[in-house]
Amino acid sequence: MDEDGLTARLKAYEGRSAAVGGTGKDPVNAPMIRHWCEALGDTNPAYTGPDAIAPPTMLQAWTMGGLTGHTTGRSQAYDELLALLDESGCTSVVATDCEQEYLATLRPGDEITFDSVIESVSARKTTKLGTGHFVTTRTDVRVGRTLVGTHRFRILKYAPERRKKAPPRPRPVVNRDNAGFWEGVQQRRLLIQRCTACAALRFPWLPGCARCGGPDWDTLEASGEGTVYSYVVMHHPPFPAFDPPYAVVLVELAEGVRMISNVVGTPYDKVRIGMPVRLEFRSYDDDLVLPVFRAAAEEAVV
Repeated sequence: MDEDGLTARLKAYEGRSAAVGGTGKDPVNAPMIRHWCEALGDTNPAYTGPDAIAPPTMLQAWTMGGLTGHTTGRSQAYDELLALLDESGCTSVVATDCEQEYLATLRPGDEITFDSVIESVSARKTTKLGTGHFVTTRTDVRVGRTLVGTHRFRILKYAPERRKKAPPRPRPVVNRDNAGFWEGVQQRRLLIQRCTACAALRFPWLPGCARCGGPDWDTLEASGEGTVYSYVVMHHPPFPAFDPPYAVVLVELAEGVRMISNVVGTPYDKVRIGMPVRLEFRSYDDDLVLPVFRAAAEEAVV
């Protein structure tokens, strides 16, 4: 399909419903208002007390379906529009901006309903992320029959720019406090700082001892044995030179200090707290060496 034909098909969805008969999962309520104000540091007294109102900027919050979504979902037309964009190669999506109009005050106890319409679909645009189409939806929020606000939300559905060559791995920040650690890594040695006054070990490297305040130190070479103390799995945002999903682990070394790294050779969904791991050094290019860990059981198989 040529670009003009695709744009015409996309434009045909303008004015069609994106969601019909949506209802707020919860009525407007004081706990959510409190959490919102605490997160934003908003101490306006209008949002507390027996006559409290909801911050106007919470308008979209009352329409959100959470992780499980709404029992009344988005329309078939909106799903068709997104599928058409996917078919055209615009498989990635990013939220770009929103506009809100406030027409009435919301108070705890108000139960909201909403309807959404596909307001506009742009012609193909070129951005730094790639080429694609901006899709704008308008959501009308009501309490009973009263229109209390309008929320316009815009996304970009785009075809990600294809990279010919994988970008280089980000470089660590080396300064006067940690230069000795990175020199050790280049020599395939994992060095831990040790206070010469109280013998406390510390990692990451610091200019002074957190236990006694002593400024002097020497180093101890780690044995390389450790266990996974905690971990997270990174899905988003994708970052150049990394291939999500992948696990970022906090490893407790046998010496008692902890460090953040990656587990190699083990799928991200097989990483577990308490899993024994063993240090190894991996070269990512001509001048970058990083300490990583391999599951001890996997190492034994290899």
